Amino acid sequence: MSTPPPTASRPAVRIGVLVPLTRPGWVEAGQQLLAGLELGVREVNEGGGIAGRPLELVVRDTAADPKRAVAAVDELGRLGVVALVGEYHSVVARAVAGRAEALGLPFLCSSAVIDSLTDEPSEWVARLAPAQSQGWKVYAEFLLGAGHRRIAVAADPSVYWASGARILRNRLVPHGGSVSELDMRALSPEAVCDALVDSRATALLLLVGYPEPAVSIVRCVRRDRRLGEVLVGAPAGQPEFAEWGGVLGDDGASVPFLRYLPARLGVLGLRVEAALRERLGGAPSFVAFEGYDAVVVLADVLRSHGVDRGRIAASWQRVAVEGTRGAISFSRVPGIGVWQWAWAPVQVVDRDPAEPGRFRVLHTG
Repeated sequence: MSTPPPTASRPAVRIGVLVPLTRPGWVEAGQQLLAGLELGVREVNEGGGIAGRPLELVVRDTAADPKRAVAAVDELGRLGVVALVGEYHSVVARAVAGRAEALGLPFLCSSAVIDSLTDEPSEWVARLAPAQSQGWKVYAEFLLGAGHRRIAVAADPSVYWASGARILRNRLVPHGGSVSELDMRALSPEAVCDALVDSRATALLLLVGYPEPAVSIVRCVRRDRRLGEVLVGAPAGQPEFAEWGGVLGDDGASVPFLRYLPARLGVLGLRVEAALRERLGGAPSFVAFEGYDAVVVLADVLRSHGVDRGRIAASWQRVAVEGTRGAISFSRVPGIGVWQWAWAPVQVVDRDPAEPGRFRVLHTG
């Protein structure tokens, strides 16, 4: 017997969504994430919803602010959402995970990668994005394979950036590499260029905020004749988004970053890519796929285990669904305190200098 279509007379199953939609949040990432979530929900509802009840997103803008995000979690909890989903910024996602744990609210983190998403092992939190230690290890392997041993990082003070620098150092040093940190609280972009010359670094990695100081650093390095052979990289993924190319033009090409897509999309991935492209008016980023896959997971959980918060949290380990980027299931990974998809595919990609609107896959992990 087919499931009746969702109707207005049936109460909606409400999902709380946390995304950065205003500055200083990474707005384009938030828009991409939300587009994927909305497409997923539309398709769920077209397919009969959750036992005939429509799925509804209740969206709150975090603006990359942990305090604002925690307040949003409290509000969403009072509004009766059955689960939380989303968030791109790792420091914000940590705050969300902690508060969700305290309130007994399931949280499916779609996009934040910091390893220590929770301080203690949690039954309430699951994650689709690969842990930072996994993705950034792949990035370090790319650097080594490309012959880079002397690495400089332009770093802002942040738990996320500090964790990234530590991962890179742990991977590079045993292979004869070195990682020197340039404190962007004290240095101008011009001073960064001088430091690169002095250190004889062959690669500069941007562990800083976007658009500033990242854009100014890239422009300064590109225009410094002393640094013509220095690789500029952005492991956190800034060049993935169209805004990067629009602001930097040709200067934004050849900046390798991490992207969480397979070498080839399957049938589902290709269909979703086409639908997202129509919705966004341009090519979707991997973040949009993360949003769609999050709805795939939640819809499966809700249909199989109901809408009780405790039963949702208890079901993470039983998830087995096909997402846009592969088969998704969650497990316990050593050193990771949440239920983790191990792993989403990882690529190192850049924009082709001959055609900056096109991406080149440089390395896969």
